[in-house]
Amino acid sequence: MARPVSSSSQKPPSAGSDLSNAKRSIRSLGLQLDHVLIAVTDLTAAGLEIEERYGLASVEGGNHPAWGTANRIVPLGDSYLELIAVVDTDNAGQSSIGRWLASAASSTLRPLGWAVRIAQLDEVAQRLGLLVHAGSRTTPGGDEVRWRSAGIDQAAAEPSLPFFIEWGPKTKLPGRAEIHHAAGAAKIARLVLTADAGRLTSWLGDHQLPIVVSAGKPAITAIHIAVDGGEIILS
Repeated sequence: MARPVSSSSQKPPSAGSDLSNAKRSIRSLGLQLDHVLIAVTDLTAAGLEIEERYGLASVEGGNHPAWGTANRIVPLGDSYLELIAVVDTDNAGQSSIGRWLASAASSTLRPLGWAVRIAQLDEVAQRLGLLVHAGSRTTPGGDEVRWRSAGIDQAAAEPSLPFFIEWGPKTKLPGRAEIHHAAGAAKIARLVLTADAGRLTSWLGDHQLPIVVSAGKPAITAIHIAVDGGEIILS
């Protein structure tokens, strides 16, 4: 039987142990790459282009009434590409997200922002002093998809920073939608970012995300997608 240790023999935690505990706490949050935003001017045209050029099929996502936007999903397993466009300029103009997307919309498939999935959103929001917002969209089949997010305004200002998303209970991840890609099985291999590395590290904490970072103006410079027999690069 183990002998009990008296309180007088226990050492007070050091600053180093506090830091280690904090890192373990952050690691336990389990950050995972969720999706990459691509702001487009025409969802139908963008869906056709990404399929014809890269062999990546997409499905209709739904509408975000509060943002004045709609999307298409390119499922990639545990993650996905989100083709997103403004469809209601009045509503978009009243939303910071809508204004961000409207200002960045392009006819090219240019990466705009990214999101990481987390199971304990409130913890990371508290650590970074972020507000948590609820969101939803209605699928073409009439189902309502719900989530909570934090850090979108910061991500809009610094696109190398991801925002955080927590999907509603029992929600099927959009990336796992059934799809057939002409390119074969596909998944995001890595994101290439330019960023202030220290700023990004303090934002994410300890993580195992598939990102490559170099110094430069905050941006996503490329998405590397592994497919059967090769790699697709969107940049």
